[in-house]
Amino acid sequence: MRLPKQVKIVEVGPRDGLQNEAQVVPAAIKVELIERLARAGLAAVEATSFVSPRWVPQMADQSEVMAALTRLEGVSYPVLVPNLKGLAAAVAAGAREIAVFGAASESFSQKNINCSVAESLARFAEVIGNAEKHGLKVRGYLSCVLGCPYEGEIAPTRVAEVAQQLFDLGCYEISLGDTIGIGTPAEAQRMIDAVAARVPLAHLAVHFHDTYGQALANILAVLEQGVRVIDSSVSGLGGCPYARGAAGNVASEDVLYMLEGLGIDTGVDLDALIDAGRFICDYLGRPSGSKVALAWGERQASPGR
Repeated sequence: MRLPKQVKIVEVGPRDGLQNEAQVVPAAIKVELIERLARAGLAAVEATSFVSPRWVPQMADQSEVMAALTRLEGVSYPVLVPNLKGLAAAVAAGAREIAVFGAASESFSQKNINCSVAESLARFAEVIGNAEKHGLKVRGYLSCVLGCPYEGEIAPTRVAEVAQQLFDLGCYEISLGDTIGIGTPAEAQRMIDAVAARVPLAHLAVHFHDTYGQALANILAVLEQGVRVIDSSVSGLGGCPYARGAAGNVASEDVLYMLEGLGIDTGVDLDALIDAGRFICDYLGRPSGSKVALAWGERQASPGR
């Protein structure tokens, strides 16, 4: 089995994980969560989203969060930006890295961002061009890479085509998302093979949801192919509001536990990461979605068992 010696974990919990929470999470709690995650050793913590509060009320405090955030040296705090208005607000708030969010599925693109894939790419071209003028790095998200809630199967060649267009527009990295968590390891590998034929592996990341319990297996499968960047969400927070029954992102704690077991270095402290997850779950008033965090808690409560 060929595996990397190091892997980068991109923590998406504070944005992707919290954006669909029904209860409003105060800016101070979000900032504390982000700072705890950064102190745990994560090199990238997605901080917020500069979308219209009308569409995502949870992110209405984006500028407040960015202003209150104490940034650690060597840690990036990317923010999601949907359009030029969002970019302007992100620049004003001091963002240094942004992300754009597209889809490999026409139907999902229409449902999620109210435009076709081609229209979204044209919009992103403007955003990326302006971001580069401000010296901002741009990451690209591509959803529905292993299946769409409306169209079903998505051809790997289609994923590769859109990924290449995002890369050619200037995205330094393309995060490939199994939005409804339907993929299996063989499907994930076929998709990576197709995309890597058009975008260098060093510029690819994966973003797997765990609806069918396949996320860790899929991650291991693509690590064997050379993928070195994994998106995950502390405590498994988040989900897709457009995909019925879709579970949250794979839990960061579970990903880290697996990577440590494989001898792969991430620079992240598992105990500190579990503590960060416990902090936000205590606030939300529910148990963690991480199996590792739950087992850790039981072990501490009953060390002799």
